[in-house]
Amino acid sequence: MDAILSKGSLGTLATVATVLQFLTGTVICNRYIRKKSTGDTSAFPFISGFLSCFMWLKYGVLTEESTVILVNFIGSALFFTYTVVFFIFCVNKREVIRQMMLISCIILSATVYTMFESDVEKSVRIVGLLCCCLAVLFFASPLTTLTHVIRTQNTDSLPFPIIVASFFVCFLWTAYGVLIGDRFIQVPNLLGGILAGIQLTLYVIYPKKKASSGPRYSPLVSENPIL
Repeated sequence: MDAILSKGSLGTLATVATVLQFLTGTVICNRYIRKKSTGDTSAFPFISGFLSCFMWLKYGVLTEESTVILVNFIGSALFFTYTVVFFIFCVNKREVIRQMMLISCIILSATVYTMFESDVEKSVRIVGLLCCCLAVLFFASPLTTLTHVIRTQNTDSLPFPIIVASFFVCFLWTAYGVLIGDRFIQVPNLLGGILAGIQLTLYVIYPKKKASSGPRYSPLVSENPIL
């Protein structure tokens, strides 16, 4: 009974924390709506977020994990909405369409595979591995920013609240993965937590400087929340 309660409590906490992290995208979209433009930002963080959530949703369905299903269903809906908002206000709509077609091919291929694969355990392994690869690629995306921070010895380009949120969300999902014995959940979130921890360490090494004037905005790629 204690194990069930722990799993339920941890799953609920991880779900709430992740959804709140996903909702930070509304701040970015609100900026687009106010300006009637997306500027020189890219839709890729939103599109990749949708792909990641959708594949984790499929993984949750295959493994019958209700917590994974719920959080990624919400995430898929949110990231799809963010992508639509971006598309409405962007100039280069052809690029957004190209990226959407690319991830649609990945989603369609995975869906067809799981439909015709009779071995459920094999489907779980293949989809789980794909989810891990997507998560690792996503978590690796800030490495270019980290290189810039180390070179300039300035952490102004790192969004502190989002990094802290990412650290705790990754910690919660790693703990949840350990609790249910799922390595596909454990590994990518552990890597994400380590990367977030490295970024937090940089704040200690290179304290953030006060802005001289005007608001500063972080690169969109660093603002994108994911599981």
